[in-house]
Amino acid sequence: MWKAFSGNHSRRSAGNRETIWSIGVFLGASPLELREPRSFKNPVLTRRDVTDVPAVFVADPFMVRADGKWHMFFEVYNKASRKGEIGYAFSTNGDDWEYAGIVLTEPFHLSYPCVVDWKGDFYMIPESRDAGGVRLYRASRFPSHWEYVTTLLDAPYADSTVFRFENRWWLFTDASASFRIRHRESQLGFRHDTLRLFHADDIAGAWREHPKSPIVRCDPHIARPGGRVFVGNCLIRFAQDCYPTYGTRLFAFRINQLSPTCYEETENLEGSVLTAGNAAWNRDGMHHIDPHLLGDGQVIACVDGFSWMQEDP
Repeated sequence: MWKAFSGNHSRRSAGNRETIWSIGVFLGASPLELREPRSFKNPVLTRRDVTDVPAVFVADPFMVRADGKWHMFFEVYNKASRKGEIGYAFSTNGDDWEYAGIVLTEPFHLSYPCVVDWKGDFYMIPESRDAGGVRLYRASRFPSHWEYVTTLLDAPYADSTVFRFENRWWLFTDASASFRIRHRESQLGFRHDTLRLFHADDIAGAWREHPKSPIVRCDPHIARPGGRVFVGNCLIRFAQDCYPTYGTRLFAFRINQLSPTCYEETENLEGSVLTAGNAAWNRDGMHHIDPHLLGDGQVIACVDGFSWMQEDP
């Protein structure tokens, strides 16, 4: 059941616990009916697979299919640099993954590497909120070398999610304002309660804000993007629930109307698409999905999940 709407990381915990994110792969008949296959060895990637930097966790996976392989890009939180960097792994079957190293690092934090293939080129829009803008990269030598192209939006937006529909590029982004964390004035928090929508003729811009944007106002449950927009027999956007605890589950919204002047979406009232599982790697929450349609009509998706771990004293 769906409910209609029309719209105008901190992954480290407090106290002596930390969140350990890992990456899995799910299959299903649709992006709304995904299951963990018994034959898969989930999680397919953990911090222990990262060999070139001391990783605290891996999260926010996106993948593309090329040259007979799945190519996955994801955040690696580097304990030494104390920031996120973009790691890479590949697989021929979607189950067995080989980590191949960090492929993009900047002086600032990077995460959520939204990757798309367009006209023979591969583009990446990682979260670069700490740099003050939404930045576009292109693979100069795929998959290992990436070059900065331009800044798409000159604002500290988070988890920008780009997709192509009806000969246009569209971009959802978390445009929440920052605020000071009480009693910890040296740190900033984000409300994750405002979703903006932009569109452009070309992926490099110029990007224009949709007249119905913000699509979501003042709702941290459904504003922050939670993975790739599914483009199939319908359009589905995913939102991560950021209240009262970050990253616990994922909601889905079917986009019924999308044009330069119109936007309307319907919420899936059947409940969350992804939530905490029974396994150790995702027992406390899940917050990201990257679904892809296979030739047999099935959907494969890389996802992430976390568990609370006690830090060493």
